[in-house]
Amino acid sequence: MSDQDGKKPLGLSGGARSGRVNQSFSRGRTKSVVVETKRKRVMVPKPGAQSAAAQNAEGGKREKSVPDAEMERRLKALQAAKAREAEDEERRVAEEREREEERERRRAEAEAKEREEREREEALKAKEEEDARRMAEEEARRNAPPPPADADAAGGAAAGGPRGGGKAAPARREPEREQKRETRGGRGNDSNRRSGKLTVNQALSGGEGGRQRSLAAMKRKQERQRQKAMGGSQDREKVTRDVQVPETIVVSELANRMTEKVADVVKALMNNGMMVTQNQVIDADTAELIVEEFGHRVQRVSDSDVEQVIDTVEDKAADLVPRPPVITIMGHVDHGKTSLLDKIREANVVSGEAGGITQHIGAYQVKARGGQVLTFLDTPGHAAFTSMRARGAQVTDIVVLVVAADDAVMPQTIEAINHAKAAKVPMIVAINKIDKPDANPDKVRTDLLQHEVIVEKMSGEVQDVEVSAMTGDGLDDLLEAIALQSEILELKANPDRQAQGAVIEAQLDVGRGPVATVLVEKGTLRQGDIFVVGEQWGKVRALIDDQGNRVKEAGPSVPVEVLGLNGTPEAGDVLNVVDTEAQAREIAEYREQAAKDKRAAAGAAATLDQLLAKAKEDENVSELPIVVKADVQGSAEAIVQALEKVGNEEVRVRVIHYGVGAITESDIGLAEASGTPVIGFNVRANAPARNAANQKGVEIRYYSVIYDLVDDVKAAASGLLGAEIRENFIGYATIKETFRVTGVGNVAGCLVTEGVARRSAGVRLLRDDVVIHEGTLKTLKRFKDEVKEVQSGQECGMAFENYDDIRVNDVIEIFEREEVERTLA
Repeated sequence: MSDQDGKKPLGLSGGARSGRVNQSFSRGRTKSVVVETKRKRVMVPKPGAQSAAAQNAEGGKREKSVPDAEMERRLKALQAAKAREAEDEERRVAEEREREEERERRRAEAEAKEREEREREEALKAKEEEDARRMAEEEARRNAPPPPADADAAGGAAAGGPRGGGKAAPARREPEREQKRETRGGRGNDSNRRSGKLTVNQALSGGEGGRQRSLAAMKRKQERQRQKAMGGSQDREKVTRDVQVPETIVVSELANRMTEKVADVVKALMNNGMMVTQNQVIDADTAELIVEEFGHRVQRVSDSDVEQVIDTVEDKAADLVPRPPVITIMGHVDHGKTSLLDKIREANVVSGEAGGITQHIGAYQVKARGGQVLTFLDTPGHAAFTSMRARGAQVTDIVVLVVAADDAVMPQTIEAINHAKAAKVPMIVAINKIDKPDANPDKVRTDLLQHEVIVEKMSGEVQDVEVSAMTGDGLDDLLEAIALQSEILELKANPDRQAQGAVIEAQLDVGRGPVATVLVEKGTLRQGDIFVVGEQWGKVRALIDDQGNRVKEAGPSVPVEVLGLNGTPEAGDVLNVVDTEAQAREIAEYREQAAKDKRAAAGAAATLDQLLAKAKEDENVSELPIVVKADVQGSAEAIVQALEKVGNEEVRVRVIHYGVGAITESDIGLAEASGTPVIGFNVRANAPARNAANQKGVEIRYYSVIYDLVDDVKAAASGLLGAEIRENFIGYATIKETFRVTGVGNVAGCLVTEGVARRSAGVRLLRDDVVIHEGTLKTLKRFKDEVKEVQSGQECGMAFENYDDIRVNDVIEIFEREEVERTLA
């Protein structure tokens, strides 16, 4: 009881040394006191304790060991428990009573509502019957035959002559007017007709002040009754509609477009074996069948129809005016393309380019000495910028192929020839660097013959001009050849239409946002025009020409920088001007979704076998992930294409992200999660990105020349290649005798016949020129001494590691392995 009450047992002494006392209780009676000491445990009777017989004799007397306070506390606890139990019982009974009352109330409300509905239906039915009776009487009165004329005259005479007859006729029509007025049911009192819900009291009191049928409903009802009285009904004429059916459509929307009931459309679908609801989507073929079944005409549309707003009408010949030609400078790297263009423009662009190499397309407009305006596109010469050079050939009218007289035809020269032929544009060959002592223009002309480019001096049709970008020799002849070629082409365009152009380059400027270099092909691009370009759209905020001046408009063949895009477009995208911002946004969203679906479809495996094969292939291939940021879109694409070509069947470079603009914190976070370096091409990291890179240990590398970038990535990818293992044979030995040595096993007595035998080398055991074992040596001895190697012509003892099956005349092949570091070609 002391443990249950939470009180500590009483002790005879406070210290552990003197022992402690535990009181044992059984059935509430004290029996003994246990005295524990360090040495022994004894039980002694408690002084003053009664015997069991004496305690039984006392009966109901209170035990001396239980204090009065404790007994009082227990009684109070018992009374409190009984009080709580009584309260819980009362609460339970009250809750049960409330639930029963709630059920009764709900049942009464349901019965009252049902009774009210029943009374309302009976009142409405009685009113409809009364209306029908009145309508039938009126119809019968209207269809009754008119009375004879002589009877009317007699009646009129009896009333007092012609005047009396004239007054009596309106009197007879007065009840009819009253009946019609009652039939219309208070047509003028619009507030009574629309006063709200019909209550039971209003229905039972005759409907005064209640909601009445509309005039149109009454007319429809009269028409039906008239047709029924005439002995038949006429079907309404079916209205055939043109229903636009997209690739997918909701059932309810299809019903709305056909102006049919949704239930009828769902029923028709179920009759065709499709268990659908009004909120489910069906395909265009199913919708077409349903539309034809209801007798309407189908007009198929698709999501791509949003692009129909783009004007694709051919220009009339009367609206065309001459435009400047677009000339693209092409050729091999370091053949002097930019220097030649600088001499023509009387500018110095090449001094600002890294390594003297053009990194991205430049668009310039030059006014020749004769007053003719020419538009030049300067494309890069490096092989990595193939796509950019091809993009320049797509918008060009004339290609100027620059070939160095001291270097002849090179790989990029051949590539430029192929692009020009694919674009089907005329070509002019400019043989540059004729001022050099080792210049040989005739060799250039001869080499061009191998690629089906026959110049005029070789009796061909392609113009060739010898020029020098350093001295300026032959530039006038080159411009004259360009002017002649443009006159032959008769280049014209319509400036009085919505503009259409091509994006030459696009970049993300820190202060100006997305900026695109656009070459206008048709129409005139004006400030304030709304346009869509690829997956982006925007409104022209400013137009900047190649000299850095702001202009209000740009006509055909004029290159300008366009500000006001909502994102950076892809280089090569087509720019089209549209009427409204909503159209531009809709077209851009459709193109973005289409591109996303295309990427998802290209990256998904078609079958499970293909998925497993791809997973197995990825397991065997090491990847070098990289994040690339560049200054312009074209450079970023070209770098990605160059890096994708780095690698072989064992290692490859995977660009997990590339973009335009400065390196940001998000790029550092992506690189940290992927364990990749960040490569910046002509861009730098901002301060937060640098701090994040230092904290997270992400490497940032900056490049301005693509040669260095590709070479460094190739070297890094080479480090992922496993080292090549090569075997060098260093000697052969023949077994002359075998011995059994305790603790060692079989030992071969050998004669080194060729090369040298080394203890650390690998060995193969050949029997009849067949390899039966490959391993290492356990021991190599010369006489009784352990040696490192044995030269040719000497005898030695050999024992193999974990192998004893050796025989006389077996041959031992001794070789060494070395690891050779591999590199990517």
